[in-house]
Amino acid sequence: MRYAIRHVTRFDYAEPVGFARCNLRLRPIHWSGQTIHDYHLSVEPGGDTAPARAEAGLANVVRLVVTQPVRSLTIESCCTITVDRPVPVPAADDPTLAQIAADARASRDAGPASPASYLFPSPLIPLDRDIAQWCAQELDPQRGALDAAIGLARRIQNEFDFDPTATLVDTPPREAFLKRGGVCQDFAQIMISGLRAAGLPAAYASGYLRTLPPPGQPRLVGADATHAWVLLWCGPERGWVGVDPTNGIWMASDHVVVAIGRDYSDIAPIDGIVLGSGAQNMTVSVDVAPLETRS
Repeated sequence: MRYAIRHVTRFDYAEPVGFARCNLRLRPIHWSGQTIHDYHLSVEPGGDTAPARAEAGLANVVRLVVTQPVRSLTIESCCTITVDRPVPVPAADDPTLAQIAADARASRDAGPASPASYLFPSPLIPLDRDIAQWCAQELDPQRGALDAAIGLARRIQNEFDFDPTATLVDTPPREAFLKRGGVCQDFAQIMISGLRAAGLPAAYASGYLRTLPPPGQPRLVGADATHAWVLLWCGPERGWVGVDPTNGIWMASDHVVVAIGRDYSDIAPIDGIVLGSGAQNMTVSVDVAPLETRS
């Protein structure tokens, strides 16, 4: 599937902002199953941009510096990308959870995609005894890795309510777990916390999900949003496999990977500092438009 993606973020300020320095992580990364054909980033009314090194995780980072007073700032990220990623199928000879935990601990890979980098608690995803015990019901060490991953994702989908009013961007996993509600970020963090508690390498993936409208209804432009899901390292042969606990599905051709990190703090689409006074309002619109369907 080929997609045209347009992601627009607008900031409106009650008083002029004299200086802003931001990190933009909006360009999709090169990852298995997806190919970027073109990319364009624009900032209005303007600012200085330069590529930067990702401090953590796998991300394309652009530094934006605004030095002229502004009352609003619009950041538009556009790309065309092809996603050709098969749906994973659990098999009888898949490595067990015990095997991948041992392989991850033994890994000497020091790269950004090393499983060893995703074994431990991170700033936004601490270990939690209650989450660990709840997830452990799906994480028998002798269970096949893929079977366990989709089993846990579907349990989260079935037992938690999608409720955008239940949490905020900085809500810890435990709070969403106790409420049994939240959004995609919360469900991904709960699943990652449980996997890491079991000694398994789990990463936080951020990107886009193609949204299919109900039958007979037109697709709503701008109705899509940034999405979050989980990557589980399933051994040296399988590698990283994506699973989406919000929808109880695998990461496949409807998912576009923008960035991968230990948690949201590694790969937030936009963060930084703004010098000014008064209130700020942010609006986001994401459009993931299919261009063609492969036969």
